[in-house]
Amino acid sequence: MSELTVSFGLKVREQRKLKKLSQERLALLCNIDRSYMGRIERGEVNVTIEKVYELAKALDIPVINLLP
Repeated sequence: MSELTVSFGLKVREQRKLKKLSQERLALLCNIDRSYMGRIERGEVNVTIEKVYELAKALDIPVINLLP
């Protein structure tokens, strides 16, 4: 885990909670497994730029809001 992936994951979690979405619901909106969403939020994986854009779209926020 790098500081960057952990920081990104915390941003995703923060935005998800602000939107009152469960990990499962956000994962569904992004076409990924719920366990993978958990790994993103814990900073255990490097996500592709495509996935960053999918997350932002599903959360209805600008991409910049997810960047550390």
